[in-house]
Amino acid sequence: MRYPQGGGLTAERQQFREQLRLQAAERFERGDASALIAKDLRVSVRSVQRWRRTWSEGGPRALRSQGPASLPWLSEEQFAQLERELAQGPAAHGWEDQRWTLSRVKTVIGRRFQLTYTVQGVRKLLVRHGWSCQVPARRAVERDDEAVAGWVKEVWPCAEGSRRPVEPGSSSKTKPASP
Repeated sequence: MRYPQGGGLTAERQQFREQLRLQAAERFERGDASALIAKDLRVSVRSVQRWRRTWSEGGPRALRSQGPASLPWLSEEQFAQLERELAQGPAAHGWEDQRWTLSRVKTVIGRRFQLTYTVQGVRKLLVRHGWSCQVPARRAVERDDEAVAGWVKEVWPCAEGSRRPVEPGSSSKTKPASP
């Protein structure tokens, strides 16, 4: 099951799912069929089969909740420290240009806090704290803004006016005046 906002189950929902698994464990001991258990608990047969396999390997204890899938590794205090590090800029951390990338932020987290994040994990961490990803506009090094402005003023109006001529039999919406 996927969660579109990147979250997992709430604590209440996790507890509810654990209770379902433990009820299934009681039914496994009685020898009930997987299809019947799935129907009664309103879950998929595959889930019941997976639970049965886990139960047969580790008993009812193996069906207990393992807790949240992942906790934020950086505390609020550590994230505040990270923000101070980022405010110093990339040059303070050894990069030549003044552009933060997710992989660079990942490197700073690794150096400063000895934690390993994935690039997507860094993105989620930053978004969760109100940061947004911004892609810089790419422009050619050779770009001459004055020449572009002149072209837009002088050449573009002429190019705009030179459309296909309207002739009898053309598919133009406007019809030429009748003689």
